[in-house]
Amino acid sequence: MTNSSKITMELLAPAGGMEQLRAAVLFGADAVYLAADKFGMRARAANFRMEEIPAAVAFAHAHGVKVHVTCNILMHPDDIDGLPEYFRALDAAGVDALIIGDLGAFAVAGEVAPRIERHVSTQASVANAAAARVWHSLGAKRVVCAREMSLADIARLRQDAPPDLEIEAFVHGAMCMAVSGRCLISSYLTGRSGNKGHCTQPCRWSYQLGAAAPTEFAAEKRPTEFLLEEEKRPGEFFPIEQDDRGTFIMNAKDMNMLAHLRELADAGVDSIKIEGRNKKAFYVASVVGAYRRVLDGELPDGVADELLAVSHRPYGTGFYFEEAEQAPAYDGYEQETMHMADIVACEGGYLYLLCRNRFAEGDELETLAPYEPARTITVRDLHWLNTFGPDVHDEDAPTTVEEALARATAVDWEAAAAANRSCNLYRMRADAPVVPGAFLRKRTFRRSARHGS
Repeated sequence: MTNSSKITMELLAPAGGMEQLRAAVLFGADAVYLAADKFGMRARAANFRMEEIPAAVAFAHAHGVKVHVTCNILMHPDDIDGLPEYFRALDAAGVDALIIGDLGAFAVAGEVAPRIERHVSTQASVANAAAARVWHSLGAKRVVCAREMSLADIARLRQDAPPDLEIEAFVHGAMCMAVSGRCLISSYLTGRSGNKGHCTQPCRWSYQLGAAAPTEFAAEKRPTEFLLEEEKRPGEFFPIEQDDRGTFIMNAKDMNMLAHLRELADAGVDSIKIEGRNKKAFYVASVVGAYRRVLDGELPDGVADELLAVSHRPYGTGFYFEEAEQAPAYDGYEQETMHMADIVACEGGYLYLLCRNRFAEGDELETLAPYEPARTITVRDLHWLNTFGPDVHDEDAPTTVEEALARATAVDWEAAAAANRSCNLYRMRADAPVVPGAFLRKRTFRRSARHGS
C-alpha cells in the first residue's frame, strides 16, 4: 500500500566498510558516509584505507550515489598538519563532500580542496540560524543539525537560514547521551577519547551508587559523598555528585523516526542520516531498505517491523518532539530475526549463499531484498561447495566467492543436511529469482541484556 506521493529527501547511509557500502547502495541510499583510516569518529569501524577510497567512490558513483567522508574528530595541532595531504588525496579520489566539525580543518579543506562540498558536522552543535549563517558565509554547503534540536527548532532554522544552505538531520540509530556527541567520560575513565574516535561507551556500562564511609568526612562536616563503581572494575571508585532530582542514568534509547519522515520534510530537512558505521551489512541493508520504502511512498505502519528485525535498543524519537528519553532498566539489544546468509548469485534455478549462521534443509527463511517486502522461502536441495572456505588451505584453492563459483564443478557440490560452516558457500533451490546482494534471515527472537527483565 502506498501514500499519494513520495517524500523528497536525500537518504544518507553509513558505510563502515565495502560490504556495508554495497548494501547501502543496493538497498536505496542516495549517498553514503564513510571514513578513511584517520580523522573519523568511529575508529573501531573497519573504515577504508586511503588506497581503497577511489574504488569505493567509483562504485558509488557508478550507481548514482554520492560519497561523504567524515573528518570530525577534535583536531590537535598534529592533526591539522596532516590535513592538506589528506584532503588532496580525497579530492583526487572524487569524494563529493567532507563532514567537518573543526573550524581550522574546515578552512584547510576550502583552501586545498575547493571542489569538495563542506558539510558542518553535528559535533559543531549548530542549533540556530545565526550559527548556520556564519558557517554558510565561510563556505558551508550543509549543516548537520545538533542532535538536541526539536522539529520546531529545525523548522525555524530553515526559515531563517540562507535558502541554499542544506539541512541534514539524524533519523535512526544509537544516540550519544552527550551534547551532540561531545563527551569527556570515556577519556576521563579510560584515557580513550570519544572526541578522537575511540569512545568506549561508558554511558552504556552498568553502575552501582554507594556512599563513602562517613568517617572520611566527619572532621570536615561535609555531606555524604557518593561513589560510582562499574561492574567490570570492582574496587575502583569514581566520585559522582547528585542533586535533588537524583543521578541520571546515561543509557540513551536508539532513535527511530520512520513514522515521521513527512514531518521532517515539511520542516525543511534536505537529508536524513542513519547512524551506524560500526554496523554490519545486514543491519545497513535492513534499515536503509525500510527508510527507502517509506520515502518512495509506502506507509510507515507497513514497514515498521523491518526495524524490529535487526538488533536495537528500545526506540525513541530523540529530542524531536520532547526531551529525549533514556533506557534506564538495562543496557541490551533485541531483534526478531537472525542473519543466516548472503545471497551471492541466483542462476539456473539455484540461490548461491555465503553462510553466516546455521540453517538446515526444510527451514523456513525470509528474503531481505531491496525495494520489496520480505517473503518466505523454504530450504530445499541444500548443497555445500567443498573447495572454498576458511578451512580450505590448498595452494590453488579459490580466494574469492566469485572465483570459487566460476571454478566449481558438479562433483564439488556435496549434499548437506545443514549449512553449518560459517563463511562457506552453499546452494539451494530457488522458487523465484532473488537479486544478488540480498540476504536470508530467520524469525528468531533474541534479547541480549545484562540487567532487567
